[in-house]
Amino acid sequence: MRGGWVSREREVAFTAFVQQHQAALLRTAYLVTGQHAAAEGVVQAALLKTYTHWDRIDVSPLAFARRVVVNTHTSWRRLLSATERPVSDVPDRAAPRDPHPDDRKEEMMAALRQLPPRMRAVVVLRFYEDLSEAETARLLGCSVGTVKTQSSRGLARLRQSVAALDPSHCTDRAR
Repeated sequence: MRGGWVSREREVAFTAFVQQHQAALLRTAYLVTGQHAAAEGVVQAALLKTYTHWDRIDVSPLAFARRVVVNTHTSWRRLLSATERPVSDVPDRAAPRDPHPDDRKEEMMAALRQLPPRMRAVVVLRFYEDLSEAETARLLGCSVGTVKTQSSRGLARLRQSVAALDPSHCTDRAR
């Protein structure tokens, strides 16, 4: 019964893929979404789609899954933005805390969440996932020039955001 054997091989290969890459996909999803629960949902949807296309994936399965993570987040964000309604009063925000070294990660995540979704995806893939400009462009379906522009603008915004929180952590060049 060859069909059963192929199916078993597929399950073993996919299970190994998930065990090896789930944490990295979750990290990417968290960086793109900015929320743990949303990241888990995006990864679950991405892994389901990756599994259903497993036999037809002609590129790296990790590259395919990363692209699905980014595309799923973009799709969910579009659906959400179509149903969001502006409010007349913005709730008061907590007073900013004195930054400590342990807060740097939190500050960077907050700054990253302020970037537009496409720019955030470029920054995450380029600088957190360490993909090349060409790999990022291919994954997002855009030109290398777009990746360069979005990277440059995204990094500039991150520098401004972090400098606004605590100028002592920025060099003169980054200001």
